[in-house]
Amino acid sequence: MEPTTTFGTYGTLELELSDRILTLTVNRPAALNALSQEVVAELWKAFTAVQDSCTHDAGWPVRGVVVTGAGGKAFVAGADIREMTSMSADEAAGYSRSMQAVTLLIEKLPVPVVAVVDGFALGGGCELALACDFIYATEAAQFGQPEVNLGLVPGFGGSVRLPQRVGLGAARELIYTGRRIDAAEAYRLGLANRVLPTRDDALAAARTTLGEVAAKAPVAVGLAKQAITGATGRSTAEGLEGEADAFREAFTTEDMREGTGAFLEKRSPSFAGK
Repeated sequence: MEPTTTFGTYGTLELELSDRILTLTVNRPAALNALSQEVVAELWKAFTAVQDSCTHDAGWPVRGVVVTGAGGKAFVAGADIREMTSMSADEAAGYSRSMQAVTLLIEKLPVPVVAVVDGFALGGGCELALACDFIYATEAAQFGQPEVNLGLVPGFGGSVRLPQRVGLGAARELIYTGRRIDAAEAYRLGLANRVLPTRDDALAAARTTLGEVAAKAPVAVGLAKQAITGATGRSTAEGLEGEADAFREAFTTEDMREGTGAFLEKRSPSFAGK
């Protein structure tokens, strides 16, 4: 993969684009990739650039994103505790809201985002992974929301998204105790989609999955993600209404005509992303 400046330049992130899959690496290994305010700002910048590229006019250069961490010890070990100790309560609230905004942006992207977790995904790291569509973990991965050990609570979405992933009872137990779990337990709870032996294996598996997605109609994939994300926390009736809206919008696309036509003509579709 070749480095790309298409989506900007960064001090704490590395971005590589290959075969329409963007790999975004949080690159602060000396700090176990902790989410400093600079990292949070750069994540916002990077994901905003990806969002802006997801149009027919831009050619849909990105069809999927892999998020991972550098250094081999951590995906993202958590928030930056050194920075937090000097924050006022109001500054901490701003820090919380800025990273929450990043996680909401990830959920709104019309392309799937896969977290490849190797090593620690604790606190903010776990919360970053939870905002992604899938989590592929290595056998060395560890997950947890240990904020109570510091006299804190989750601030980047853990109290909302962890129950959605693992259920209310399991989430309460993990958050109240601050307990860490390994990859096998994360898979059993439904937090991790897959567990692979090494980081390279997990990255390859993520790219394979995103490669499958990249061959599909990008607008349809985005609408499917919108319908699923939009249904979270809503009643069944409200979720179905959102699904019907997405279904209707799909019918307005050229890709729908191409996909159905190709099916009837027994040929492979060629999606234009519009």
